[in-house]
Amino acid sequence: MDKQKHAVKETVLGIPAPARAYDSASYDRNCPFTGGLAVKKELLKGKVIKKDTNKSATIEWFRSHYVPKYERYELKRSRLRVHNPPAVNAQIGQTVLVARTRPLSKTKHHVIIKVFEPVGKEAGLEKSSSKKAVKKSKKKVEENEVKENDHESR
Repeated sequence: MDKQKHAVKETVLGIPAPARAYDSASYDRNCPFTGGLAVKKELLKGKVIKKDTNKSATIEWFRSHYVPKYERYELKRSRLRVHNPPAVNAQIGQTVLVARTRPLSKTKHHVIIKVFEPVGKEAGLEKSSSKKAVKKSKKKVEENEVKENDHESR
């Protein structure tokens, strides 16, 4: 069965449609570019930390909050479940822009409309950024430097 071409909105809130939106496989009725989803001007920026198979993602962002009693700032984290349409298809680690929309499910009230950064090898990101992985990689680098110095001295 051949899929028919779908209409694509050129811009949403001044943001141009991604190139993937013109592909016939990227149609989604809950996409502001390929479907009929209306978005509001309330925009948030965050980083994708989790991605699900059902076109959902979790983003988080940090903000500093002043505590007058201690005259210091504390770092607060906010997380939000968002819709990840196939036209955008944001990956884990990417910084995205999300817009508020009507409730799409019990927990989803926002949709991703723009991706700011590439991910993976293009961005120079490692697969694991945990503290243990960083320590292991530092040890390996130090061991390699010691071995190289040892070979040069012989």
